Amino acid sequence: MLLGASACVGIPGDTRLRATLVGVSGGSHARPSGSAGTGGSHRPRRTPSGRRWWRLGTPLVVLACGSLFVVSWVNSDGTALRPGRYTDLASLVEEQADSYATLEDRVADLSDEVTVLSKDLKDTRVNRFQQRVDDLKDPAGLVERRGPGVTVTLTDAPEDVINATTGDIRPLHVHQQDIQAVVNALWKGGATAVTVQGQRVVSTTGIKCEGNAVQLQGVPYPPPYVISAVGDQAALLTALDDDSYLAGYREDSADPDISVGWDVKTENIVVAPAYDGLTDVSYATPLPTVD
Repeated sequence: MLLGASACVGIPGDTRLRATLVGVSGGSHARPSGSAGTGGSHRPRRTPSGRRWWRLGTPLVVLACGSLFVVSWVNSDGTALRPGRYTDLASLVEEQADSYATLEDRVADLSDEVTVLSKDLKDTRVNRFQQRVDDLKDPAGLVERRGPGVTVTLTDAPEDVINATTGDIRPLHVHQQDIQAVVNALWKGGATAVTVQGQRVVSTTGIKCEGNAVQLQGVPYPPPYVISAVGDQAALLTALDDDSYLAGYREDSADPDISVGWDVKTENIVVAPAYDGLTDVSYATPLPTVD
């Protein structure tokens, strides 16, 4: 609604009262009732108390900003608070790998220090438990093993066979159960140490399919899959031949429509490195029953 215009206020009974807004004619503004003084009204002046607040507020704001600068300088410790972003993924991975290697070396040094300090401790009870730990390292896979043995290599079917297949192609690939069957047969044959892709197999080793690869202890590996065992060669070969699951695998290997890879050879020296992964074991516990 424009100032200075007339407004019609509706009143019952079809009667209209025309009221004119007051205070715009002649360029003067209406003063509120009860206001002192005569003549036209003036813009309210800033009170002295407002100026006092500005005098007090400005130093407080400056002090707060200075405090923030000091806190930032202390937290940064002389470095940039907002370092530049990594634009090269390879450089980032390489730097993280170097950091991981440094931490691994630090862990190894600390472990050696703990071992030395434990052996120097003049406590018969501690020494007895330490000897027990040393005795269990070998069967637990924490000590390198080497000697004569057997190596089994499993591979997917050739690419031309896979491309020519119009049906189910799962039999043309190596799966986790195939690797597990070989490992179990070698254990049955008396193997003293087993490796898959060069990694030592221990009681906590997990093997599972991960897309078109097999994941071993959290690391994915593509085919071919090389499984080696240290032990009596004749006993290991017999265990492989007697396993019923592997017998079916060898039949698929001989079938030209499947042709999954199967290769067995004896080795004069098989090296099974010590397991260097995590040795902590997590397990689930049942919830208490509610009566």
